[in-house]
Amino acid sequence: MVYKITKKSGISYLTQGLSLVCQPGLRRFVILPLLTNLILFSACFYWLFSRLSEWADQWIGQLPSWLTWLEYLLWPLTIIVVLLFFSFIFSMVANWIAAPFNGLLAEQVEARLTGVTPPDTSLRQLLADIPRILKREWQKLKYYLPKAIGCLILFFIPLLGQTLAPLLWVLLSAWMAAIQYADYSYDNHKIPFEIMRDDLKSERLPNLGFGFAVSVCTAIPLINFLIMPVAVCGATAMWVDLYRSRHMPAA
Repeated sequence: MVYKITKKSGISYLTQGLSLVCQPGLRRFVILPLLTNLILFSACFYWLFSRLSEWADQWIGQLPSWLTWLEYLLWPLTIIVVLLFFSFIFSMVANWIAAPFNGLLAEQVEARLTGVTPPDTSLRQLLADIPRILKREWQKLKYYLPKAIGCLILFFIPLLGQTLAPLLWVLLSAWMAAIQYADYSYDNHKIPFEIMRDDLKSERLPNLGFGFAVSVCTAIPLINFLIMPVAVCGATAMWVDLYRSRHMPAA
């Protein structure tokens, strides 16, 4: 069956990723990223939920006395922001560990969607690609850290920390999730990080929608165990629909 290239919403790409990850020919490439996610998120979220309520109370306690009436509105928002924050941090660690396998999964999904011959998937080739893949993960981290630090500083400023900072953090988490998963296809074709970033900016709305959906799923227990390979497949479908023709004219 020929894959029909169509522009979709960000959330639609995530649901497409779910259908792709269940296809028989791709399942074996899903197992290792899935196991990585399962082990890391089980440990991290057990630790997080044991401290979540205490942190939320401390943060809201920084409000001026004349704004205490906002407590009932801000408490659930605080919980959501903390979950998104730690979900992204946990995902970043998991993605570093699973990056070689995620790149391999993206290659196989692209081959499935475009009909091209799948690339070499030998262990020797995978090991040879690891230095390049980890260098790319470092580039993403360098791009993310200054923005994350700036956002975190806002959290310690009264009023701004309880209003503007959570919104900025949600947007940053969505944007970085889109970059994280879209980049596997770009890196497989050795397309520079800066070009990938500019491509995503040219289609900012679907990427923010995709990244927001991924971030929300990452913050939901049980679903977060499965989201990594689903997001890789969905982002690869987006690459095929929106960006591949810009860098690889039809053969």
